[in-house]
Formats: sequence, structure tokens, C-alpha cells
Amino acid sequence: MTATLHRLPDLVPPPTELPPRTAALRADVRAFLAEEQMAGRWTPRADVWLSGWDERFSRELGRRGWLGMTIPKEYGGHGASALDRYVVTEELLAAGAPVAAHWIADRQIGPTLLRFGTEEQRQRFLPGIARGEVYFGIGMSEPDAGSDLAAVRTRADRVDGGWELTGTKVWTSGAHHAHAFFALARSAPRDERHRHAGLSQFIVLLDAPGVQIRPIPLLTGAHHFNEVVFDRVFVPDDMVLGEIGAGWKQVTSELAFERSGPERFLSTFPLLVALVGELAGSAGAEREIGGLVARLWTLRRMSLAVAGSLESGEAPELAAAVVKELGTRYENEVIDVARLLVTTPPDPGAEAGFARLLADAVLHAPGFTLRGGTNEVLRGIVARGLGLR
Repeated sequence: MTATLHRLPDLVPPPTELPPRTAALRADVRAFLAEEQMAGRWTPRADVWLSGWDERFSRELGRRGWLGMTIPKEYGGHGASALDRYVVTEELLAAGAPVAAHWIADRQIGPTLLRFGTEEQRQRFLPGIARGEVYFGIGMSEPDAGSDLAAVRTRADRVDGGWELTGTKVWTSGAHHAHAFFALARSAPRDERHRHAGLSQFIVLLDAPGVQIRPIPLLTGAHHFNEVVFDRVFVPDDMVLGEIGAGWKQVTSELAFERSGPERFLSTFPLLVALVGELAGSAGAEREIGGLVARLWTLRRMSLAVAGSLESGEAPELAAAVVKELGTRYENEVIDVARLLVTTPPDPGAEAGFARLLADAVLHAPGFTLRGGTNEVLRGIVARGLGLR
């Protein structure tokens, strides 16, 4: 128990405050988003970082210097801080702007290439990511493995000049639009005593021979997720990411970026704003709305603290897991409160407004606690980190 108490601070990094300079940046982003909406270029939606694929919008963000912000200038980025990027990201999500095209590349591919990629890989991909022109997916989950990455069965066999990948990835967001993705595969036979050993990461071009991309449609027919099948796909040595056999270590550090950002509690923020609008002038909902806002603020403080740790070069996996677990449960509760307080039914055919935002949120809700690791997996990570299992 003493050891567990000693690890508790790992769950909550020291508080981080945004530098005063970010106020001007936030104002610039808000003005741009207001201009875009006034021009009718897009309509706010819930869960836009999965569903809002708009390459024009991504290129415009790149042109304004709001993508690849933390990428060094020698690779086409802007050398800004993780906290600057946090402010931009927060505003885009709060507005319900269409950010899906560049989301994964900007959030975790860029930082991972900087940490584990070769100089050639950085020069090849980072400038396009910063311009909003190169899009990536993530190939981790597999059939019958789900979020248990130690159960990965996709095989990487050594061949002349590189590796040959055989297997299947599922729930790959945006693979039908993206240019490439990071694939986690077994480059050595599985060892039951060391299940995380023998894993490696590869950069796979999604138009490579042997790659098949099949849609996994939502109940509405919308197409965001995919199954990606490798049929002896050749990956040259210069597209190995990091070290062969170090895949588990690399992936877990990458997940700190994936699990701790404001997207883990702002997917339903446009719905919360619309809900407050629906309730304007009526009484009796103060307790429910106040509770949601208070928890939102707490989650933001936690997420910002993780961003501060990432900025200082740490990889706070435990704290990131806590943000995702609490944040995605919160997003579902926003939906529950909206359905409790407003009688308007969800309408996926509506052009905009509360009914459409509610419909989008309801339809996407099953994925909130699944993508990026199920809540059960996250709780296991936290328990293991605290020495409880």
C-alpha cells in the first residue's frame, strides 16, 4: 500500500498555466473560425476529429502556421510549444471545426517521427504534415485483440532489403483517405512470458501493393473506420520506425499524446453549447449544467497538466490514461444530460442545430470509450502503474 501511495502523484502531473502570449493566439484562432462559419464553409459538428474530413480546411490551417506547430523549423514546422498547440487544438474542437484530415498526423505522427524516426523519414513526411497536405492513420487494433496490443498477430517477416507484413488491422480511422500509417507488427515469435517483446513499428504507404482497405460503416452508413489487410506487403528497411523489437516502448510513449488531449472531453462540447442555448430562459437545470461545466474544467486542468509534462520531455502514460478514462465517460454524460433536459429528439437528417449535434453524438458515442484503448484496458494500465496488479 505504501508503494501505491508513493505512485499516486504519477496520476496527476504538476499544474500547468498557459503563458500570457497564448491569449493573442487564441483570439486569432477564434476570429478565423468565426470568419469561416460566417462564410458557410462548414457547420459545427460533434466528434469532428473523427468525422470532419476537410482537406481544404487542413491546408488553410497549415498556411496559417497552426499545424506542425511543435515541429522544428528545419522540418517545415514552426518551433512553437506544446501549450501553443494546445490552445489552437482546444479552439478548433470547441468550435466543432472539421479537423479529421490532419488530426492523427499533427497529434502523434509528427512527435513520434521526431522522437524515433530517421532523418530521412523526418525530411520526407514532416514538411507535408505541417502544410496540412500529408495525412496518416494508426494501425494498432486487430480482430480478436481489440485494445490489447500485446495480442497483436500481424506478422513482419524478414526478407531481402526489408520486411514483409501479413495480417489485418481494424478500426483504422481515415485509412481510405490517408497516405500512410504506422503499423505495429510482430517481428519475432510471441513469448508468453514477455508478451510485449518482439513488436516493431513500420511506416506503411497505404497505396503499396498488397494493401487492401475495406470500410467498416457506422449504423448511419457513414464511413470513417476501416479494416486494413496486409497481404505480404513489402516495407523497405528505411521505413522501419525506430528500433526493431522496441515497438511496445515506442507505442506506449506515443499513446501519451493520443490519450491526454482535449479531444478526449471536447468531442461533445458543441452539443453542450447547443444544450445551454436550448435551455436559455428556463429554470431547473442549473445543477446538471453546473455539474457538467465543473467537471469539464477539472478535465481541462488535468489535460493541460499532461501537456505541460509532454512539453518538458516526459511521457506521462498513467496520467494520460486517467484523462482518457474520465474524459470519455464525461462525453457520454453530456449526451445523457442533453436527452434528459430537452425533449427534442436526435435528427441525423437535420442540417445543423441541437437535433443534429445530438444525433451525431449519440451515433458516435459507442466509440468514445473504445478508440485509443478501452476503459478496461486503461484501468488495467493505471492499476499496473500503481503496483496493484
